[in-house]
Amino acid sequence: MGTSTGTGSTAETIAQLRNRMARMHDGVPRLALETHPALAGLVQLRAGGSYAVDSASLALALMAGPSRAGGWCAVVGVGDFGAEAAYALGVDLGRTVLVPDPGDQWLEVTAALVDVATVVVVSPPGRVTEQVADRLAARLRKRSAVLVAQERTPGDWPRCEVRLTSREPAWSGAGAGHGHLRARRLVVEAQRGTAPPRRGALWFPAEDQTCRRLEGVAPVAGVEVAS
Repeated sequence: MGTSTGTGSTAETIAQLRNRMARMHDGVPRLALETHPALAGLVQLRAGGSYAVDSASLALALMAGPSRAGGWCAVVGVGDFGAEAAYALGVDLGRTVLVPDPGDQWLEVTAALVDVATVVVVSPPGRVTEQVADRLAARLRKRSAVLVAQERTPGDWPRCEVRLTSREPAWSGAGAGHGHLRARRLVVEAQRGTAPPRRGALWFPAEDQTCRRLEGVAPVAGVEVAS
């Protein structure tokens, strides 16, 4: 007896195949890089990939894993780089190159740093064309580096492998007009192509300024964070 394949299962199969192809370059599996434990199950950094984020906090979290593993990092076009927050997440500032104001040379600076750093975080001045993104993607694959684009507007960096977005932020610590903000709970949504997004609740930052999964829960759809 034959079996029929529903539209949902077909789309899921296609997404899985695309994901598998994205992890291959010239027939060789792409190296998985150290990823911050709080983001485990949401995103896996792989050499040669580009990732988009909507906040500096998520960019720092993506830097932290490879940095703690001994890799060099570079940050381009981020004038308000939070060194203290980066250090709390585990970024080795002694192996971090900062170019806060590259001006019109941001693309050339980014391409040059891809040659020497494991992770390059860049805040582009506006929307990047697909041609520019493709050229940098080829360079990333050649150098086995990772690019993290801090977008000002969703979609500024086309053809990224995963787009991470912060949702439902809620601060704790402040009482009725007094006290201090101590920790922030939020939901991080990871979107890979047309596949269903993955969502996980995090303390980011926690009271000790680190980042960790909220109560150790696995990423599931529809996670709610109480305010």
